[in-house]
Amino acid sequence: MKKYDVVILTKKGFFEPENPDWYVKQAIDEDNFVKKALERKGLKVIRTYWDNPNFDFSEANITLFRTIWDYFHRFDEFSIWLNEVKNKTKLINPPKLIFQNTDKHYLKDLSNKGINIPNTFFIDKGDNRSLKELHKEFNLTESVLKPCISGAGRHTYKLLTENLSQYETVYRQLISEENMMLQEFQYHIYEKGEIAFMLFNGKFSHAVLKKGKKGDFRVQDDFGGSVFEYKPNKEEIQFAENVISKVNPLPIYGRVDIITDNNNKPAVGELELIEPELWFRFYPHAADLLADALAKKL
Repeated sequence: MKKYDVVILTKKGFFEPENPDWYVKQAIDEDNFVKKALERKGLKVIRTYWDNPNFDFSEANITLFRTIWDYFHRFDEFSIWLNEVKNKTKLINPPKLIFQNTDKHYLKDLSNKGINIPNTFFIDKGDNRSLKELHKEFNLTESVLKPCISGAGRHTYKLLTENLSQYETVYRQLISEENMMLQEFQYHIYEKGEIAFMLFNGKFSHAVLKKGKKGDFRVQDDFGGSVFEYKPNKEEIQFAENVISKVNPLPIYGRVDIITDNNNKPAVGELELIEPELWFRFYPHAADLLADALAKKL
């Protein structure tokens, strides 16, 4: 018999910090919503950081990825760890989905399955074309540049025809090390923001509206963005549930971020299946939905 039913994963900086700021406290609180929901079911739960060298993951039935918000900065190390730990415990979501979802090429897969995404162009590591050449080839006047493996706005830049030379040096460094992507800039992001839909076992739970600070397209609160409760309509919920239904196997939890594209159509901005913020603080009952799903896995 294993020592723990569920281990909740965070990053080291979020694990028992001495003087946490508001952002760290928020992450800890989100983890605790899940921990308490699981404990209400009588499950044995522990919270630790994913790269804790002193924790034996074979002692946990289920390992739940939550606030591991440093994996994209240490992806090689994380990949090695993931390949080792996947044989010791049941990972939620499973390794297949995690590996697929780490790379934004999943957007291309969704597009191939009929899901609307913004115009997106993938650039392979080592590509020799300049930003100016890429903009001309893809007929772009404004775009967003980002790595294919990224999070929290890492190396995300808004490009204009007149500022391409300003970003060429950092782009040349990035493309020499990793795959990159260019997306046509979506103008409605300023006014309408981005709607995040939380889904458990493919079914909609709740949603929030994320909006960037004035003049900033980045909606993350890391960059001064704000989050509001949001009541989606039936069509929006159907769109989000249709997106998650295209994923195989169906995720235990997932977040679908939807924007309004330049053609005034709903489009997937992100599909988060690894460690998405799920805003349990806006809808605490969602933590019980996740706990129910995990209890069934046990």
